[in-house]
Amino acid sequence: MRLPIGSTSVSASGGNATLIGRRGEGWERICDDDMSIDEAIALLEDAGHGSAHEDPAFDHAVRSERAGAPRFAPDDSILWRYGRHIEAVRVVRDDPRGLVIWIPSGSARLEPVPADGRRHRDVPLDERFTTPWVMAENAWTGPGVVRVAPAGRPWSVWFFRRPDGTPDGAYVNLELPHRRVAGDSPAVYSRDLVLDIWIDAEHAGSEDIWLKDADELDAVVAQGRFSGAQAAAVRCLGEYAVREFIADGGWPLDEGWAQWQPDRAADVPVLLPSTPAVDAARRRSGSTSLEG
Repeated sequence: MRLPIGSTSVSASGGNATLIGRRGEGWERICDDDMSIDEAIALLEDAGHGSAHEDPAFDHAVRSERAGAPRFAPDDSILWRYGRHIEAVRVVRDDPRGLVIWIPSGSARLEPVPADGRRHRDVPLDERFTTPWVMAENAWTGPGVVRVAPAGRPWSVWFFRRPDGTPDGAYVNLELPHRRVAGDSPAVYSRDLVLDIWIDAEHAGSEDIWLKDADELDAVVAQGRFSGAQAAAVRCLGEYAVREFIADGGWPLDEGWAQWQPDRAADVPVLLPSTPAVDAARRRSGSTSLEG
């Protein structure tokens, strides 16, 4: 028996989730505001996007859908940057429609962690964004993941799989549209927007749609990282994502990425490069996680 709409659960990563609908059967609206997608993006890009990365190269980064944005070749190793978070990934495909990358299991990443040794999810929600932090280097655990970043859109789609390789579901990560740089340290820059959507792999054609971390978005506002208007903008982006491709299973959900498998050479873990930008990122710390 399937859960009723409105049911709540805890995700595998520890976040709270609410069942808001089923593909092909409608959904509970995430946002009722009249804000356009461009207005929402503009409001959120004003929230310290450049300072979050602390990388001079960001000043020269070009939005992925614009003329002059660098393109990446298949098998290129690039950095996928969410402010302080930096991941080493491998390019599968890059064209005007969007960027597709693969993160092999064991690939390197840098991320901020609580300075007192706790895991991020172990910090109570009412203090989660105001605790001191330091950077830690670790590796992507579990099966590899395909990510698709549609050009110019404020989200990426992550195709998770179970240990046996079968699809586990698609994770729609709400984030700012990507900007790109080439050169010695090719990278894409974005900023995570806290709220996410999970599309379960079961019941093809009527998959469950879950809204994830709405409580964490509320905490971000309470602790000063986003304003109420910016949180409303994030919710509107979630609503646009459902309308634009989740509800009807459109691209990239319909392109077979849940079943795609890398060859042996592409599945070798990707390492972080030894560059001044990465070395500087390793040394970052802060007295509050509101910074970046």
